[in-house]
Amino acid sequence: MSTRAKKPDVMTPDLFSDLQGSMSHADGIRETNRASPLYQHLSMVSEGIVGLGWVMDPRPGDFVDSALGGAQYSGNKVLREYKEKDPNHVQYVQTFYKSLQGLKAYTTEFYKTGLTWNQKDGIDALEALSAIQSGTATPRASGGPPPPPGPPPPPFMGDVPPPLSGGAAKGGDMSGVFGQLNKGEAVTSGLRKVDKSEMTHKNPALRAIPQRQDSGSSSGRAQSPMPARKPDSLKSKKPGRKELEGNKWIVENWDSTGQEPITIMGQTNHSVQISRCNKCIIMVKNKVNAISVDNCTGVSILVESLVSSIDVIKASKFALQVDGVLPTILLDQVDGAQIYLQELAMSNPPEVFTSKCSSVNIVTPPVNDRDDSKETPLPEQLRSYFKNGRLLTEVVEHAG
Repeated sequence: MSTRAKKPDVMTPDLFSDLQGSMSHADGIRETNRASPLYQHLSMVSEGIVGLGWVMDPRPGDFVDSALGGAQYSGNKVLREYKEKDPNHVQYVQTFYKSLQGLKAYTTEFYKTGLTWNQKDGIDALEALSAIQSGTATPRASGGPPPPPGPPPPPFMGDVPPPLSGGAAKGGDMSGVFGQLNKGEAVTSGLRKVDKSEMTHKNPALRAIPQRQDSGSSSGRAQSPMPARKPDSLKSKKPGRKELEGNKWIVENWDSTGQEPITIMGQTNHSVQISRCNKCIIMVKNKVNAISVDNCTGVSILVESLVSSIDVIKASKFALQVDGVLPTILLDQVDGAQIYLQELAMSNPPEVFTSKCSSVNIVTPPVNDRDDSKETPLPEQLRSYFKNGRLLTEVVEHAG
């Protein structure tokens, strides 16, 4: 579509309906298989395929890399669980990572500043899309040259495993997937070598030929030449959820601007998982084992005490207040955070580990009645240098 159309001023929902349906279907598989032992596998895929929306981002490589990070949150859990148990699961995750890494390399090389459109003589985007879906070639503007050849598509990764359906969807059986993985290099043995005369990127005239109808498609639509991004306005809004599953509290999809705090009555053997929340106040009563936070914005968490740690990944405008003991704080890709430690917490101060973080401040209580609370920023800048052939790194401290 982009080779036949000008870039639209407004990205209307009609441009993304196919991809939106596919992503919603994939996410639905994950949500209906929460009890499955393969739930983390499905979560990895559901988060990773968001990277297909790179076509609507001005920095596609970074966009795909962000989707890879979301996939790794669940995928790394699979790697840890099955590292010594079953190499098929490990290979499954690593293969998925490689697919996204390949997509990142592809977009970085050919679309570094975003998807290119036919601005010179392209037609309306919706008109081009309609022609593609109907299986007819889209005419170029009269008198204009054909669009320039595009980059070659990413290499095919192998046979497509069968989707979960029927009993597989209910029981979480992925034997079909791992059956494909077990083939190893033989997985590509049935693929036909494409002759140069059939490659569209080497033969611009072939791009005027209508897309082949997919005989297995119920809608009869042609395959779109490029994927489209599901805009934020089209993302289905899921209801907020607060639920205890075994020993784990699940808090997700809350947007509680101006509402009452979300309260969790925990126990020492409970852990708390907070994800995809916006502008919420979450109060964790009593002492719990651990807390994990991911993909949240403007969330404030009040904690009494923790047995082990709080782990925060991909959060912005984050606030944490600890009244009791907290051994460890782990921050990864956090932009803007205030951490308030009370007197009891300072009796045994926590260790703080940061990675790719910015604007993180720790506020400690006054030493005496005459002092005020002290706000200390965590360092963001490192200095590396060679000494006697060894690379040394130290924190750059800013005094004043």
